[in-house]
Amino acid sequence: MSVVIVDYNAGNVQSVTYALERLGVSPVLSANPEVIRSADRVIFPGVGEASTAMRFLKERKLDEVIKDLKQPVFGVCLGLQLMCAHSEENNTDCLGIFDVQVKKFEPTLKVPQMGWNNLEHTTGPLFKGIETDSYVYYVHSYYAETSPYTIATTDYVNTFSAALNKDNFYALQAHPEKSGKVGERILQNFLDIK
Repeated sequence: MSVVIVDYNAGNVQSVTYALERLGVSPVLSANPEVIRSADRVIFPGVGEASTAMRFLKERKLDEVIKDLKQPVFGVCLGLQLMCAHSEENNTDCLGIFDVQVKKFEPTLKVPQMGWNNLEHTTGPLFKGIETDSYVYYVHSYYAETSPYTIATTDYVNTFSAALNKDNFYALQAHPEKSGKVGERILQNFLDIK
């Protein structure tokens, strides 16, 4: 199985690479549209700022490449947010795969949310074999609102989309590569999606 990690200057790729290698997969890091299009699976991770990341994607026409992919695609953290329609972070128009708004947490609790929190209302193949209320690791100041695409929720300040799914596009706000056995299972489940 060929797995490509989209290389768009948004950090965090090394730990995702190590997590996949632990599952027996050697991913390719690439910004080449042909390499991305030909992969069996595409992972779109990210840590960083929305407008800078979107500018990088648009300059290389990767925004169109990602939206047109037909194989399973997995957005992680910033990747999830960029797959939404719009982010409050620097008033950024994103990829629009999910018709969802990304909002900034109200600072009624410490922002960013950093640390472990539980997954609730999990559905679909991404969470096969994972118990509801399992804990995953988060680092984020912005969140995707709940919507018909929500396949898991988490509560912090308010209820938000912990995971999203539309057709072949899946996304997780937490970091599976830092979420121990639960994160490892989520990654394996993504790799196993038909």
